[in-house]
Amino acid sequence: MTETLLVLCTCPNQGVAQLLARQLVENRLAACVNLIKGVTSIYLWEGQVEETQEVQMLIKTRNSLFEPLRQFIRQHHPYQVPEILGLHVCQGDREYLNWLQESLGCD
Repeated sequence: MTETLLVLCTCPNQGVAQLLARQLVENRLAACVNLIKGVTSIYLWEGQVEETQEVQMLIKTRNSLFEPLRQFIRQHHPYQVPEILGLHVCQGDREYLNWLQESLGCD
């Protein structure tokens, strides 16, 4: 298993997603963030089924940065309960994984 973590987070629109992504990379909490527009989310919120168009963020980071990344998202995200899911990366291209770790600086 690698030290790499993929974090999923949805945002209400492109502007919020771009701002969060840029801040995460600038603060070296993420090496790269991909934004996927047009994600339809259907979920239960306060007893009602909701359907919303969102932007999915795919955040590439290191396991040890999950907690500060989670705190940063909680402080800057407009949702009361944002999606913040960390998925361990078991395999990947060695050169890409090395670049990712180097981009995040020393641990």
